[in-house]
Amino acid sequence: MATINFLYRSTKENAFLHLRLLYRYNDTDFVFGANTKYEVSKEYWSKQHTKKTKDAELVTKQADITKELDNIKTHILNAFNKINPDEVNKNWLQTQIDLYYNPIKVIEVLPTELIDYIDKYKEFKRNEVTESTIKKCNVVKQLLKRYQSSINKTLLITDIDTDFKTSFQNYCVTQNYAPNTISRTIRFIKTICIHAKSKKENVNPDLYNIKVKYFKVDSIHLTFDELEKIENIKKNKLTESLENTKDWLIISCYTGQRVSDFLRFTNDMIRIEDGKSFIEFTQKKTDKIMTVPLHPKVIEILKKRNGMFPYAISDQKYNDYIKTVCEIAEITQMVHGSMKTETAPESGIYRKETKMFKKCDLVTSHIGRRSFASNFYGTIPTSLLKNITGHSTESMFLTYIGKSNKDLAKETHKYF
Repeated sequence: MATINFLYRSTKENAFLHLRLLYRYNDTDFVFGANTKYEVSKEYWSKQHTKKTKDAELVTKQADITKELDNIKTHILNAFNKINPDEVNKNWLQTQIDLYYNPIKVIEVLPTELIDYIDKYKEFKRNEVTESTIKKCNVVKQLLKRYQSSINKTLLITDIDTDFKTSFQNYCVTQNYAPNTISRTIRFIKTICIHAKSKKENVNPDLYNIKVKYFKVDSIHLTFDELEKIENIKKNKLTESLENTKDWLIISCYTGQRVSDFLRFTNDMIRIEDGKSFIEFTQKKTDKIMTVPLHPKVIEILKKRNGMFPYAISDQKYNDYIKTVCEIAEITQMVHGSMKTETAPESGIYRKETKMFKKCDLVTSHIGRRSFASNFYGTIPTSLLKNITGHSTESMFLTYIGKSNKDLAKETHKYF
């Protein structure tokens, strides 16, 4: 077993400590020495280093020096334990000391394959990305694996160009992916490649020529008249679970929040200021602290429930139950929209299908946020609405509610 000690071997008042390595091998004792780059004074080493004292400054100094010497000792002993003692000599010892102060930098080799780089992207962004982004990474990875199988080729980052875009688009169309889903996926792949470029990875010069367009989709919302029909459902037509869901639906349509947020609402989040009620919470998706005014419709529900919100249910149950609530409210007119349907019986593969559906069947847990934004647009200033929905910009908010430039021009005309 090897041991290490430190010596002061200079006649100068200040000098680097000398490290001595001692060990026994094949019944022979070995001692090798080399200088460290840790400098102390001769007086400190001979009179103060091991001295028991109550002087706080000296105690701190002793602890700092001991810690650094222990680190050097650990480094040398770890290196010693990894080699054959026959290889140890003075030069080896000096080299290990030099490596302690100037360790060899290991240059990480980043993956050049696109799918492997997506995993590396998640690592780089682990303190920034949301759960939904991680999910998106995994979904895109699986889609790319299926695409690679179809073309019998492993994609490199440098393969991503306009030819890839065309080929990938065509493949996704054959797999019945919706146009906007395809566009979002291509845009995400481009983002991954641009990130790789920022890490000194090579990318195809044609990457920056990749452009995608989004198509206007039919987005449904519940109008004020439809919300009134829901509110007026006779209680004997609803089970306790459906009554609870109905109240959550009304709350969502008058607070404009995501299902991941409003189903967590509790009366502890409510504060009253100047006689006005607000709810304060942190958005799960964005980690943004929100203060949302409570609409009289929400306060009405709270009063009915003795100041309490409806009891919590799972997102999935909520998503299922609101369709039933809307059907009971006779929101059953045929409208054009998109809904995920199974591509074949028991296939387990779902794609969006666009056609005419009963409106109640198109209602999902997201409809409250969209209904709030659509119903109050034009009544409440957009700058205030986007602060409640959590959109970063007005353009994002307007895109969310499906307002085109033509729609905005028509609405602006009324001010002339």
